[in-house]
Amino acid sequence: MRYLAFILAAITSAEMQAFQLAPRLVVNITIDQLRTDYIDAFAPLYSAGGLRRVMHEGLVYDGAGYPFSPVDRSSATATLSTGTTPYYNGIVSSRWLDRETLQPVFCVDDTKHINSPKRLQTSTIGDELKVSTNGAAIIYSFAAEKDMAILAAGHAADGAFWLNKSGTWQTSTYYPGMPNWMKAYNKLKGTSSTLVNRNDQVVDASLHAITAAAMGKDDVSDMLYVSLSATKPDNMPVAHWQTEMESVYMQLDNSLERLVTGIEKQIGLDKVLIVVTSTGYTDESIADLTKYHIPTGTFYINRTANLLNIYLGAIYGQGRYVEQIYGNQLYFNHKLIEQKRVSISEVLSRSREFLVQNAGVADIYTSDRLLDGNTDILKIRNGFNPTISGDIIIEVAPGWKLLNEDTQQTFTNRAGFMPFPIVFMGIGIKSQRISTQITVDRIAPTIAKAIRIRAPNACNAAPLF
Repeated sequence: MRYLAFILAAITSAEMQAFQLAPRLVVNITIDQLRTDYIDAFAPLYSAGGLRRVMHEGLVYDGAGYPFSPVDRSSATATLSTGTTPYYNGIVSSRWLDRETLQPVFCVDDTKHINSPKRLQTSTIGDELKVSTNGAAIIYSFAAEKDMAILAAGHAADGAFWLNKSGTWQTSTYYPGMPNWMKAYNKLKGTSSTLVNRNDQVVDASLHAITAAAMGKDDVSDMLYVSLSATKPDNMPVAHWQTEMESVYMQLDNSLERLVTGIEKQIGLDKVLIVVTSTGYTDESIADLTKYHIPTGTFYINRTANLLNIYLGAIYGQGRYVEQIYGNQLYFNHKLIEQKRVSISEVLSRSREFLVQNAGVADIYTSDRLLDGNTDILKIRNGFNPTISGDIIIEVAPGWKLLNEDTQQTFTNRAGFMPFPIVFMGIGIKSQRISTQITVDRIAPTIAKAIRIRAPNACNAAPLF
């Protein structure tokens, strides 16, 4: 009996220990366009408590990447919160073409609430936390830009806040509303906020939310999304990184130190799980490649679409088969094709044969080909959504520019790897550096495991630990 009692006591102790190890607060820090090579280049300039501390004290995965292409700020944010790709979550980019109106739409546009997460087609880790706690968990998101704030927060959050043009915080009527403590904060800080660095504004508001909303104060895990930026204040592409990015990373280091130190003082890192990563893309100035005799050229997509319409008209009869162009995608008139009593698959096949012969074309991806799920084009397929994306995606050759002369839209293909980290820090995390290549869709299931809830409903990636 004594032996049995000892076993039961040990089991009970282990269960209690496991329960206590669940973090009281999860802080997801997403830094737009953060790069490992820039982190390392400016390392001697950092303070002890910012980037240097995170990279030294955290569990660092050096070889992080996104499992789809192309990546931008909005599609990256949605993937981080949902643990899945645009093929499932529906956020293929910041903007895309609405098939019904044939007009561009922004990823968080909403006719009822002006802005909301309604275009996000799957649950987020925050949504699942709300469900599992019967609404008891507190979830807030802060970002300078509304797409990062909303897509991180998800559908069930208590609030998503972003900075308007005057430098004060705003939200959407989709969420419960602006809390009184946030209204008071706006009155206190709003008049001078335009003079403050936007990262600092996000950090200040996030720390205030922890205090005012009593986040991380009980045994129910809460969640805070903090979206920062590693871009130039003018948001222009980087031409000379050695001179342009030094001050950006020094300021980012200072903001990150204030955030981590503030969380540590309020709650203690032994009760918090901090996750730091990047949106995984970069805006760079495109040099004049002809000056250096590097192969280049311009692919005129609107001219090519007109020629394709003539080509298809000669085969099936006159008509505007390509109804609209957006970016590097062609949208076909499905009603016209049905009227011609021909299959869309046949039209796409003939179109691909025609387009691939044009100079500057590296590959042509039809919706049929992408839906087949071939593993050799998996990253392109993961960045495609059958209800949103065009019927044909044109990939121009490296170094070439795709230009729509009618709209002046440009698209340049640059097939390069941008290194960035994923860092876990805080409760139960031991310092380690891992060089194995991993994808960011594994962050959400890792957090879900840490706080003992199910992963988002379209996430099939395995936890990292």
